[in-house]
Amino acid sequence: MGWEPFKITYTSDYFQDLYELAVELIRRGHAYVDHQTPEEIKEYREKKMNSPWRDRPIAESLKLFDDMNRGLIEEGKATLRMKQDMQSDNFNMYDLIAYRVKFTPHPHAGDKWCIYPSYDYAHCIVDSLENITHSLCTLEFETRRASYYWLLHVLDLYQPYVWEYSRLNVTNTVMSKRKLNYIVTNKYVDGWDDPRLMTLAGLRRRGVTSTAINAFVRGIGITRSDCSMIRLDRLEYHIREELNKTAPRVLVVLHPLKVVITNLKSGSVMDLDAKKWPDAQADDTSAFYKVPFSNVIYIEHSDFRMKDSKDYYGLAPGKSVLLRYAFPIKCTDVVLADDNETVLEIRAEYDPSKKSKPKGVLHWVAEPFPGADPLKVEVRLFEKLFNSENPAELDNWLADLNLDSKVVIPTAYAVPALRNAAIGDTFQFERLGYFTVDKDSTAEKLVFNRTVTLKDTYGKNGK
Repeated sequence: MGWEPFKITYTSDYFQDLYELAVELIRRGHAYVDHQTPEEIKEYREKKMNSPWRDRPIAESLKLFDDMNRGLIEEGKATLRMKQDMQSDNFNMYDLIAYRVKFTPHPHAGDKWCIYPSYDYAHCIVDSLENITHSLCTLEFETRRASYYWLLHVLDLYQPYVWEYSRLNVTNTVMSKRKLNYIVTNKYVDGWDDPRLMTLAGLRRRGVTSTAINAFVRGIGITRSDCSMIRLDRLEYHIREELNKTAPRVLVVLHPLKVVITNLKSGSVMDLDAKKWPDAQADDTSAFYKVPFSNVIYIEHSDFRMKDSKDYYGLAPGKSVLLRYAFPIKCTDVVLADDNETVLEIRAEYDPSKKSKPKGVLHWVAEPFPGADPLKVEVRLFEKLFNSENPAELDNWLADLNLDSKVVIPTAYAVPALRNAAIGDTFQFERLGYFTVDKDSTAEKLVFNRTVTLKDTYGKNGK
């Protein structure tokens, strides 16, 4: 993301300190070992009732907590709870759990511990031990502020300033870890780095740069409004702004339609210059790449129709178009399937003099040499993951999943210049959008993820 942390620390770095402070908390009469089940704790909290173990002797809680630490008590048989205020109007003061028994090795601490601190216990203490000046949380943690300061106060520890702000909510997706975990573990998406997700891993795999993300975040600012939704096209605007400067242009055809140029000799191949950048200067050879032009080329199926119209700029019988970086061609014949509707092939003539000036300009890809298909690549097109702008507010949010959010085109045609593209490289496929080489690519076949289309609704609407 371009940010260099001053220091990376983990709560587990402070496990010993947290344990010693828990012992001190018991000694001061502000914690006790409880044997209630989760169901009993829930019931007693709802009724604002004290646990029957709440007033047990301090010495007894100290011994039991030591037994918990030494692995002498089974999981689920005891917890250490803070002695807060069961009559408070804030349910986050209802004797929150500080420690649980769990016989699971820790990713950082290994198997040294069999008791682990809760978030409500560890969060504020670690902030204090690290001399954090401002502890920043999203608004759903605002009710935990009372517990945060209570614990630091009873332990006579330094109290950082706590400030809450609204979480980032982006339209047509879910941002909560619980919902994200559900759709990942239940395989509604292809892992945490699925390009349709708003995780950093997913955005990175999609081809979104840290520069674009930082610009997006700077643009939306910070608010305490709990119902604000940021439109997805606002992020896409910043992605386009960045990739327009950094992504070289190439020619790729997603849905190839064969065009045979009848007045160009079979086997004849011309190497033409194509621009990597719109403002490429003629004397800068690095700003160009070579594209073969032969008597068999491919255009998009959507760029041909049988009937022409005034506002149509594609190819049609008897009509001319300009092939990008190449020549004008004119459709002279159409080969149809047996149903007399499906177009199998187009016959055309090209104008080597380039005297004709058609309005329509098409992207295309040619056979690199006679009888050889162009470079075949797989292209994955991604749309919004959910149909509704705010699926999280729906009772059945899973039913709102967009079943067409991922479309795979197994055989698109690309120019030879793309053959050596590496994982993570991003290009503008002219007239189509920005695409990034996916990690699923192999030596035999490249896979591209569509990062974003060329259409810019945010920039036009100014929203």
